[in-house]
Amino acid sequence: MCTYTTVQDRVEGSAKGPEGRWLRLSTATVYFDHPVHAMAEHTLNIDLADPAGGPAARVGIELTPASARRLVAAIEAALASVPAELSA
Repeated sequence: MCTYTTVQDRVEGSAKGPEGRWLRLSTATVYFDHPVHAMAEHTLNIDLADPAGGPAARVGIELTPASARRLVAAIEAALASVPAELSA
């Protein structure tokens, strides 16, 4: 079942996109749906993009629910391990 629930927020950072070029990221779109490529029934999909760069200026990620939860925990652990003044 698809919920069509989509969460979008601003981000600041960069990612290596198509052809090895670095993109300046400004938007993250997160949704749970059928994947395009991953071998799973449903995935948590994350699109990191620079909309000003056109449709190719994006990185797409499809994670199983368990993998997505582990990634969230790993991000939280990494941020918790550095001094607060560095991660503000």
